Amino acid sequence: MEKIEKLASVTQFNAHRGQETLHPLVSVLDQSKSVKIQANKYLSEIYVIFLKDVKCEEMAYGRNQYDYQDETLIFIAPGQVFGFNLPDQILVQPTGWALVFHPDFIRGTSLGRTIKEYGFFSYDVNEALHISERERQIVLECFKKIKEELERGIDKHSKMLIVSNIELFLNYCIRFFDRQFITRENINKDILARFENLLNEYFESNQPQLVGLPSVAYCAEKLNLSANYFGDLVKKETGKSALEYIQAKVIDLAQEKIFDSNKSISEIAYEIGYKYPQHFTRLFKQRVGMSPLEYRLRK
Repeated sequence: MEKIEKLASVTQFNAHRGQETLHPLVSVLDQSKSVKIQANKYLSEIYVIFLKDVKCEEMAYGRNQYDYQDETLIFIAPGQVFGFNLPDQILVQPTGWALVFHPDFIRGTSLGRTIKEYGFFSYDVNEALHISERERQIVLECFKKIKEELERGIDKHSKMLIVSNIELFLNYCIRFFDRQFITRENINKDILARFENLLNEYFESNQPQLVGLPSVAYCAEKLNLSANYFGDLVKKETGKSALEYIQAKVIDLAQEKIFDSNKSISEIAYEIGYKYPQHFTRLFKQRVGMSPLEYRLRK
């Protein structure tokens, strides 16, 4: 059975790398100053952000692996597993930079209230953020401000300033991901085409009657994407959430089927994948402005 070590604290993270802990709940490390570490896998209880700027050993994160050919940021949240797919006795030299902080550090702050809104913490590693040299300099500026604040010693202003800089860094990452979605427009359009084909095939099969409507998570998995990344991609390309896109497909399909007077509205609802026809009727009225029966009578 694969051994997974629990990563419970900032101090533990630093100690593995032979680096000093200046604050028990937050740290920024220049990994060129780290010692080699064992190629373990970890279940994280802290937030970890890696900036990798050279090619390093293959790393596993979630369901995928990535070898960091480019300057890359990856984001690890509490409850996620990461590490190396290498024998335990192998030693790996950490590279780049790392920002780590415990959930307790941001509890009660504005960042603590909004951290769940940074959806990229749930992206798979193959959806990592690839950054330009200018973007890398912005990231390093944020990291160095946090590091300088830690090195000057803790006072009554320290926490506010450090949290503000972490929040600033994460907000820059939102901008960088938006840029990445734009520069990958052709890839994104291919994913949308595959999404559309997936929905067509799903509704042409007996899946709706067997398991119900396709969920966002189901579609993301079939397209080999994390649910959060998939949802963000669909939203940025279409202006609709992935759920709204699926619902629009359902309504288009229903509008075609409703004019078959040999089937009741309930039969059509079951055929599309609704367990309760009243749920279908409610969505149809919200989207079309009239009930399915009223729409049929307009024929």
